[in-house]
Amino acid sequence: MRAREQQKSVEKIKQRNDAVTFEVIFAGRSNVGKSTLLNKLTGQNVRVGKRPGVTLKPIHLYFGDFLITDMPGFGFMSGVTKEKAEDVKDNIVNYIEDHADRIKIAVQVIDGPAFLEIVERWDARDEIPIDLELHSFLLEMNILPVVAVNKMDKVKEDDMDGMLDQIVEKFGYEGPWKECGLLVAPVAARDGQIRPLTSALKNEFHKMKRDDLFKYLR
Repeated sequence: MRAREQQKSVEKIKQRNDAVTFEVIFAGRSNVGKSTLLNKLTGQNVRVGKRPGVTLKPIHLYFGDFLITDMPGFGFMSGVTKEKAEDVKDNIVNYIEDHADRIKIAVQVIDGPAFLEIVERWDARDEIPIDLELHSFLLEMNILPVVAVNKMDKVKEDDMDGMLDQIVEKFGYEGPWKECGLLVAPVAARDGQIRPLTSALKNEFHKMKRDDLFKYLR
């Protein structure tokens, strides 16, 4: 009986996957607030871990042919070996490569207040930060990146524009953040301040003639 139930479950998952034509993924470092942001955006109950790196496999939210995927966080993971952390990063790359035909948008979530310090730390070691590697990879895969700059509630209002200008510069774009060509959404997921991301996604859905997806976002 259990084997039959497992087989039915596998078949159901396959049917769901086969039906997907439009996917949005959420990706970013561990502990940047991806799952919290996703919960606020969709009203769903994606597991939010108390420790960095709790999510080790993609979590899927199915809405007919529309799929939202919460990718595992990369970078530091509490209680996870360095080898396992590398495996997670490789799995993220493999997942994106395997599903690039249906992944239309990637929401790249970063910790706004910590991002510049992290990038500078990597620069000091003459290494490319994983965040920037991921961004370049998404562009290579012809997937539209939207950078959700989270935890903006920790930034003084007078400092916001200057900080966002520096962030987009690190991503390789020129000019003020609102005019640089990169879709940037400053948000504070914990406080439910996510309108810039909702608006950005709906605008792209409209360009892609998928206004029917509006109803899945708050």
